[in-house]
Amino acid sequence: MERKTPLYEKHVEAGGKIVPFAGYLLPVQYSAGVIAEHKAVREACGIFDVSHMGEIFCRGKDALKNLNLLLTNDFNGMHDGQARYSPMCNEKGGVVDDLIVYKKSDEEYLFVVNAANKDKDHAWMKAHQVGEVSFDDESDLYAQIALQGPKSEVIIEKLAASESIPKAYYSVVFQGEAAGIPCIISRTGYTGEDGFEFYCPADKGVELWSKLLEAGKDEGLIPCGLGARDTLRLEAGMPLYGHEMDDEISPRETGLGIFVKMDKENFIGKASLEERGTPTIKRIGLKVTGRGIIREHCDIHIGDEKIGHSTSGTHAPYLGYPIAMALVDKTKAQIGAEVEADVRGRRVAAEIVKLQFYKK
Repeated sequence: MERKTPLYEKHVEAGGKIVPFAGYLLPVQYSAGVIAEHKAVREACGIFDVSHMGEIFCRGKDALKNLNLLLTNDFNGMHDGQARYSPMCNEKGGVVDDLIVYKKSDEEYLFVVNAANKDKDHAWMKAHQVGEVSFDDESDLYAQIALQGPKSEVIIEKLAASESIPKAYYSVVFQGEAAGIPCIISRTGYTGEDGFEFYCPADKGVELWSKLLEAGKDEGLIPCGLGARDTLRLEAGMPLYGHEMDDEISPRETGLGIFVKMDKENFIGKASLEERGTPTIKRIGLKVTGRGIIREHCDIHIGDEKIGHSTSGTHAPYLGYPIAMALVDKTKAQIGAEVEADVRGRRVAAEIVKLQFYKK
């Protein structure tokens, strides 16, 4: 049975179309529709309920040692209040999950993980922990709200003092406060826009959601659902677990090599990544030039040769044309190359373009 986030009733009241997602009942869109929600984030601001995401705290004197063992990125040299993205690999070099780590102190870090993977991730961390450390799943204690778009800073400034507002992208204030509510506030997001994510006590989620909407009513702020969240991340060329990466695909194969520090002493999956060698496949962007939309799991061809498959695709509301991402033979991944996707037995023409599709 699907669970409800602390904000479920607010979505129903606002006319959200509720669907099951990652074990939760969440709004896929509101009455304005996906296109209007998407454009609000690009041009003004949107608010998202992301309380289904998982929050796992890593605590103890060996916390940093565990981060560097579990994750492919290097977590040495982080300052308190800094955030860092990383894949987490299995022994074969495939991806268990991708996540963001926020540093509170040398002995305390917050992992924010994908909703569908939370229990799997927590079990993986505990199974591979070393030394004096604990991994505590505290997801049920938090409501998580994302405020995204060019007007997001204007809105947060109405509710939070300067010291509660993270100044740099990928930074966090652990002892923050917004609208009088204690929050962890980070300057992060999944839309390609500036924005903030609030982690507040679950029983304060409704109050914070309402206060944010009230503060943003003159700035064009509207509630947004899962549909716009997906079209926004796709326009921004951001990979999604289960689409652009999974337990078999390595982070280096899906364009995340910059977050894999092979010069680290060791991490889970490093030996397998070394054995795999230089990736032979590459994640690419596709701009559809024919008629149709390329969704996931469509074979990609150059002439009669299959070169790979699509991983995500949609009509891009802000750009005004359909786009897709795909994993293809690296030798065939030249920018400007013309390809075709097999969409239910019909060939749809597309051009390989540089990722990301949209940059603010």
